[in-house]
Amino acid sequence: MKPLSYALRCLAVILCLGVAVPAATPAFAVQPDEMLADPALESRARELSRGLRCVVCQNESIDESNADLARELRLVVRERLVEGDTNEEVLDYLVQRYGQFVLMKPRTDGWNIILWLSGPALFLLALGIGVSYVRSRSKASTPTETTLSDEETARLNEILKES
Repeated sequence: MKPLSYALRCLAVILCLGVAVPAATPAFAVQPDEMLADPALESRARELSRGLRCVVCQNESIDESNADLARELRLVVRERLVEGDTNEEVLDYLVQRYGQFVLMKPRTDGWNIILWLSGPALFLLALGIGVSYVRSRSKASTPTETTLSDEETARLNEILKES
């Protein structure tokens, strides 16, 4: 009976591993019918699709998304590559159709440069305002040194003698 229970335990471990290992690997939504026969083109397509956002899911790349629009975008990427487009041309085509939002990492040119630079610029502006405020407060709180007039000195001496 021991050999049978040992064999059942081994079988259970193998089944658990068979389920757990594929679940631990990243899930890709690319279907076999979408894949290109040329491994170099398929590799380029996968690289491009990892950098493109699914406009339906918004936080997944089209490589990971199961949405119908993501599938269409994957097919468009592959069609453009088969036609001979470079990676940049494929990205430009998709940006022209869907806007910069389709890129997982937006470009830092054109109007986007304003968005990229506005954060550091506002931080430096706030820092400058804070420094000038602190400096103005420190100047206002330091008493100015003045000398007492003869009359004030006499009055002060009287007060000190009384106490």
